[in-house]
Order: sequence, then C-alpha cells, then structure tokens
Amino acid sequence: MSLKERIERELDMLREEERFRVLSETGKREGAFIGSEGKMLLNLSSNDYLGLGDDGQLRQDYLLAFKPGSDSDRFSMTSSSSRLLTGNHRLYTELEESLASWYGRQAGLVFNSGYHANVGILPALASRHDLILCDKLNHASIIDGCRIADAAFKRFRHLDYDHLEELLEGSRGTCRQMFIVTESVFSMDGDLADLQKLCDLRKRYGAFLIVDEAHGVGAFGETGKGLCEVSGLTDSIDMIIGTFGKAFASSGAYGIMDGMIRDYLVNTMRPLIFTTALPPMILGWSRQVLERQRTMSESRHHLHSLAARFREALKEHGLQTAGESQIVPVIIGGNRDAVRAATVLRDSGFLALPVRPPTVPENTARIRFSLRADIRWEDIAGIPEILNRAVGTGEKSWF
Repeated sequence: MSLKERIERELDMLREEERFRVLSETGKREGAFIGSEGKMLLNLSSNDYLGLGDDGQLRQDYLLAFKPGSDSDRFSMTSSSSRLLTGNHRLYTELEESLASWYGRQAGLVFNSGYHANVGILPALASRHDLILCDKLNHASIIDGCRIADAAFKRFRHLDYDHLEELLEGSRGTCRQMFIVTESVFSMDGDLADLQKLCDLRKRYGAFLIVDEAHGVGAFGETGKGLCEVSGLTDSIDMIIGTFGKAFASSGAYGIMDGMIRDYLVNTMRPLIFTTALPPMILGWSRQVLERQRTMSESRHHLHSLAARFREALKEHGLQTAGESQIVPVIIGGNRDAVRAATVLRDSGFLALPVRPPTVPENTARIRFSLRADIRWEDIAGIPEILNRAVGTGEKSWF
C-alpha cells in the first residue's frame, strides 16, 4: 500500500468514526459572541476565561499608546531573529522582570508558546540518567516533552498520588534526578491537582516539581497567579509554567524558576534557542494585560460561581459532568452523540464543540464548556435542558 493509499484509508476511517476534524473559519467577535457560518454564537469553546481577548477598550488603549519616534519600536510586528541573536527586545526584559516580581521568585523566562515550553524544558533538564513521572492525563505537549527527553518516563494514574509515591519509592537510588510534572487545572475534565500533596512528595523524595498552570493562571487566585497562589505554594514549586494565550489574551508562555535554572535553559533549551523571538507588539500587549488582570478578582469569583451553578444544573438534568473549575465537561460517550449534541447547541445559539478520542479516552466523547467571566447565568441557563433533550433523542450510549 502506497503512502497516499494509506493516508486515504486512515482519513476514511476517521470520517466513519466521527473523528475527522476540519479547520472551521470564525468571523467577527462582539464580546462573548463570535461569528460562525453566518451566525453570531455565544462562544463557549475559547480559553478567554476573563473575556480580555474581546475587550475592545483595552485593545484601543494599547494602540492609542503608540508614540511616533523613539517609542515606535514597541509596536514592531516582527523580531526577525532569535533571542540569542538580535530578537531579545527590551520588552522581554521588562516582561520577565514583572513576572518574577509578581511571583516573588528569582527569574521569569518567556517562551513563544506553551507547547514550545513543554517540549523544550524537560528535554533540556532531564537526561538518560534521570526519571520523569507524569500524570496520565497531562496535556499532549507535556507527553511529547517526556518522549523527546532522553530520560526514562512513567505515567502515574490521574491524580493518584499513592501511585506516584509507589513509583518514587521504587525508583529511589536508581536515577540521578526524579522529575514530577503535572497540570494544575486539567484541560479536559476541569479537575484540580493537589499541589500540597505534590509538594510534600517533592520534599520527601528530593524530586524536581514542574506545574503547568496553563488553565489556572488568570482564572484562580486573588491576583491571577493560579492554583499555586490559592494553595500558598508558589515558593515550593521548582518551576511554574503559565501561558499568555488563554486567560491573559495574548500569545506566548512563561516559566517561573530560580536564576540558575533560567541561565541553563537559555543555554540548552532548543525551542528557545532556535526559534524566532516574539514581536515586540505582542510582548508589550502581554505586559499590559498582565497588569490589568491582577485587579480582576471579582471577575474570577463570578467565573467560579457561574461554573458551580452550571455544574449543579447539568446534574439536575441527569447529565454527567466533572471537575471543579471554569472548564465544565458534559461527558456523552459516543462520538456521533457528541457531534449531534454540538449541532443542537449551535442551532440554539451556542458554540460548544465536541471533544473526541484520541484527545480524550475512548467512549468519553464530550462537550467541553469553557466558561467566561463576561457572561451571565441567564446566558447559559437553558443549556442543560437543551442537552438533556439532545442526548435523549438517540441511543444513550453514554450511560
């Protein structure tokens, strides 16, 4: 079978199993609404948890800050170089110093994306003499980083810290360094890591703990530092990863760490060394949004209150949900049922897309609602009943 024949066959299988994906165009945005296929829909599939990405006034304020002359380089649309050559604009320094000061740590380091961070940090730090222990439901970028690294890696059962301790105890003395890597808020179930238990294990076994706060920063904490702020453990985690591309409404990601680790990554992390730097326009925007979101504690409280009420309403309508964050999944089961439910929601004015294997385990296809602080309960109150009717019209393979 030729390459093209094999690809054609695999694409046909994806279509048959309702796993075939397409890149759908979106149109203009008006607050929490987004244009899609000629309709304005309530956007419940983005990661704009604070609604800052659609804040027209914030964007206008940034653009109006442009001053011709000496300040014009702040608005350059390209860096045209890697950071180690000529791409390390002064806004990188300002942003990283702001991040380090905000967390009260020695150093911050900005990356081009969360994916760049996760596929680059572990391969830089961990060698064939080391062991990486990874939560089974960590994001694909973390799993890819584990696979790229020369170190051995094992996956512990999701949020099962007894299993993690078994692996730590069984590996004690057999490797140079053990690394523990986890998300704080898991992107598909919306559930939370127990950072206190992880920090206790880190200390007991001398492990290096990396916490990815991609879905935590902005959404958790009085000043938006994520679950590490809520738990009071910012100083006990070796490296905290955050992203600008979700609640912070920009592009790129960052790491919070000790100064020596930062220096080492600058010298060894391939996705940082060999990547064209972010444009100054993006760096300046990230810093402005970072400052703005620190004051949005009321929005965060509203977001979590909204999520709790939504979960309760889903359960009252006999729907299976999970988690305890602004990410609210409705687990339906079969791929066709999930696609049908998303279509019914679209017809009712909601953009809430289906998530299917391999992104989630087999027979757990779902609608994943990403709630936003700029919507009200009245905007989503009718969804549980709509979904109840939608999943009840076909075979209830999700039971």
